[in-house]
Amino acid sequence: MTPDALAALHARCFVTPRPWSADEFASMLTSNGVFLRSSDAGFALGREIAGEVELLTLAVDPDHQRQGNGRALLTAFEAEATKRGATEAFLEVASNNTAAYVLYRAAGYTESGHRPAYYRPPTGPRIAAIIMRKPLI
Repeated sequence: MTPDALAALHARCFVTPRPWSADEFASMLTSNGVFLRSSDAGFALGREIAGEVELLTLAVDPDHQRQGNGRALLTAFEAEATKRGATEAFLEVASNNTAAYVLYRAAGYTESGHRPAYYRPPTGPRIAAIIMRKPLI
């Protein structure tokens, strides 16, 4: 997927956190340790450093959600992370993103912390981030 395609899909999927621009994706994709796993339905972007991997964002086209695509992308992300030597995965999820939270819990992620008022929606109060982790070995 091109940075433009990534940004367009991200904008279809997110209001909070705010969607990333094509320039942000282009920059991220050239960063050390960053990798992309994608399908026709979406993508997972991760960064592996020193045996840890962070899921930077996972986006599934709204027309293809609730069909196993998020789980497949998460599995591909974890496989690539393991291949790169990561032994532990981390992610942040907005506390009001129930579908993503349920996906991550079902995949074996557990809560390891909270960031109160972390995300700033276009309107309304700030939203907490839930930090989750999963051993990959």
